[in-house]
Amino acid sequence: QVQLVESGGGLVQAGGSLRLSCAASGSIFDIDAMGWYRQAPGKAREWVATITSGGSTDYAVSVKGRFTISRDNAKNTMYMQMNSLKPEDTAVYYCRAAKLPTGSYYWGQGTQVTVSS
Repeated sequence: QVQLVESGGGLVQAGGSLRLSCAASGSIFDIDAMGWYRQAPGKAREWVATITSGGSTDYAVSVKGRFTISRDNAKNTMYMQMNSLKPEDTAVYYCRAAKLPTGSYYWGQGTQVTVSS
């Protein structure tokens, strides 16, 4: 099992920045990739960014150039630096860990990000 705990959400004005953290614990040695997802009110959960065990990153078009995903292996923590935030970035942000050979996915509880105009 993998436990994920997000933090760093909050209320920020448009154009501001936030950094989200996702601390992983448990059976984390064989995690292949981690990512951030978000869910706005009344909308489906959507993928935001991914970082693989090899350090490769990928981003949704809507956040590319504004958000940066990273990780600190020594701290077992993944981050997402969010700059130039827009009201449409308002959502609950979730981190996810994936173990591809077994098709196992683990989710955190989410952290609220609210961007005011």
